[in-house]
Amino acid sequence: MLLIAGVLMVLLGIGHSILGERYVVGWLLERDELPPMKGGRAVAAGTIRFAWHVTSLLAIAIGVALALFGFDASPQAIVGSIGGMLLLCALLPIVYTRWRHPSWVIFVVSGGLCLIWSFIGA
Repeated sequence: MLLIAGVLMVLLGIGHSILGERYVVGWLLERDELPPMKGGRAVAAGTIRFAWHVTSLLAIAIGVALALFGFDASPQAIVGSIGGMLLLCALLPIVYTRWRHPSWVIFVVSGGLCLIWSFIGA
C-alpha cells in the first residue's frame, strides 16, 4: 500500500511541475501585475516559479519516503532521501532568484542536517 501511495505522490509531483509550468506559471508570469519585490520583476517571477516547483519536489520527497517505508528501509535511508531532496529544493531559489530569496539557506541547513544524521546517526 505504501509503495502505491509513494508512486502516486511521485506522479503527482511530476504532473504538478509539468502541467503547472505549462498552464499556470507561464500564464501568471505573462501578466503585468506581479507582486512588487526588492529586485524587481525578475525576483517576483523567480519566486513564483521556484515556489511552484518546490511544492512538486516536496511531493516527490514524500512519495520516495512512503515507498522506502513500504520497502521497510532503514530510518537512515528515509531521512537521507529527504535530506537529498531538501538540497535539491535549495537549488530552485538559488537559480530562479539568483540567491535573493533566503529560503535556500533553510533548505541547505535542513537537508545537510538530515544527511549528517543519516550517515552518523542521532
